[in-house]
Amino acid sequence: MSEQPDDDKVFRALASPHRRRIMDLLREEPMTTGALDARLPELGRCAVMQHLGVLEEAGIVVARRQGRLRWNHLDVMPIKRINDRWIGDYASGAVGLIARLKSELEGAGEATAVTSP
Repeated sequence: MSEQPDDDKVFRALASPHRRRIMDLLREEPMTTGALDARLPELGRCAVMQHLGVLEEAGIVVARRQGRLRWNHLDVMPIKRINDRWIGDYASGAVGLIARLKSELEGAGEATAVTSP
C-alpha cells in the first residue's frame, strides 16, 4: 500500500504532545518560527525547529519564506487522510449503533406508554 510510509510519518508527528501543541497554535493562525518559539518557552528554539521539521516531513506543516521570516502554516489534509482511513469507518459504525439504540429506546418508551393504564 503506497500510503503506508506517509501515514507512518503522520502518526509519528502526532505522537508528541509538543508537536500537537504546535499544531494547536498553528490552527489559530500561521506563525513565524520565532513566534512559535516565544509561545513555547519550555522547548527552546532548536527543539521547536526540530519539531517543525518532523511536522513538515509529515506534510502537516508547510513553511513559506517571506524575506528573513519563515511562516509556518497548518495543512490538515494529512490528518484528514488518517481520519478517513482509520477513524471514519469506526465513527460511522458508532453513530449507526447510537441511532439504532435511540430508536429502540424510543420504541420501548412508546410501547410502555401505550400499555400503561
